[in-house]
Amino acid sequence: MPHVNIKHFPTPVGEEQSARLVAAITAALTENLGCTEDAVSIALEPVDPSEWNERVYRPEVMERRELLHKLPNY
Repeated sequence: MPHVNIKHFPTPVGEEQSARLVAAITAALTENLGCTEDAVSIALEPVDPSEWNERVYRPEVMERRELLHKLPNY
């Protein structure tokens, strides 16, 4: 605990950029949830824009709105 799955439109993410993103998210989680770095898992999942509504927006935003702490503006 915790596991974070970041879904995003496909974009080139280099190793350095990915490492910075993972480090920043890991730091935020360990600081705010009181867990150790060893407990954190993070996935980066590209989702094609044509599949976004079906795979992400409907099931994770619309149908689980009560769990969201930040809503998108689209």
